[in-house]
Amino acid sequence: MAVRLSTGLRNALLDKKATANNLMTATTISFEEGTGTDSRDRIVDSGSGLAGFVKRGKVTVSGATDNNGAYEILAVAAGYLEIPSGSLTTEAAEDQVVLAGASGGSVSDLFQNCVIDLYSGSQPTSADDGETGTKLLTITLNSGAFVSGEATNGLNFGEVVSGVLSKEAGEVWSGTGIADGTAGWFRIYDNSYVSGASTSEVRMDGAVATSGGQLNMSSTAVVTGGTSTINSVSLTMPASR
Repeated sequence: MAVRLSTGLRNALLDKKATANNLMTATTISFEEGTGTDSRDRIVDSGSGLAGFVKRGKVTVSGATDNNGAYEILAVAAGYLEIPSGSLTTEAAEDQVVLAGASGGSVSDLFQNCVIDLYSGSQPTSADDGETGTKLLTITLNSGAFVSGEATNGLNFGEVVSGVLSKEAGEVWSGTGIADGTAGWFRIYDNSYVSGASTSEVRMDGAVATSGGQLNMSSTAVVTGGTSTINSVSLTMPASR
C-alpha cells in the first residue's frame, strides 16, 4: 500500500502561505551555541516569554548584534527556542531584539498536534474517501485523551532527513484498543480531526506493518483495552514521479 494524500492536503501543500503566529520585542533575549538537546543552539529569554512560538515553525530574529536571520524552531519552552546546531553565535542579552514567528504549509506544519486512527483491512483508494474497515484505536501522545482543535496530546513530526519525515524523537505514540483486529492501514488527521468523505480535509493514509510500512508496530494485532505503540513512522517524499 502507498501513502495517499487527500485533495485538501495537496491543495494546502501547493498553495498555503506562511502566516504570522507571534511577535515579541525584549531586551532579555540571548543566544547560545550548542546548549540544547543534541547540541542544538538556543534562543533564550530570561523573562520566559517564548511559549507562544510554534514548534516546526520559523522565527525571524532582528535587532541582534550577530544572530539576525530566520531559523526553524525544533523545540519550544517558555524560556527558550531550540534551533538547528551551527545556526547561532553566543551573544548576551543587551540589545532590544525582535522575534517574529510564522508557520507555513509544510507537512509537519499542517499536521502539528495531529492524531492517527488505525483500521483493519485495506486502505481506501483515495484519502478523500470515507474510512473503511473497523476502527481499532486512536493514536495520541502517550495514549492521552485528544479533543479536536486542541493541542493537548496531539502528535508532532520530527526533523526531515534525506526526504523522509519521521515521528518526533522522544514522543511516545500510542493508543488503547477499542476493538479486536489486525491493523492494516492508518489515517493521519490534522488537528481538526474530521472523518468521513471529504475533498477539503487535510489528511493522509498509509500502510501499517511490523517493518517496511509507512507506520510500523511491534505487532499489528490490536486487542480491546490493550495498549499499542507506534515504533516508527517513515513518510518519504519521492525524488521523481
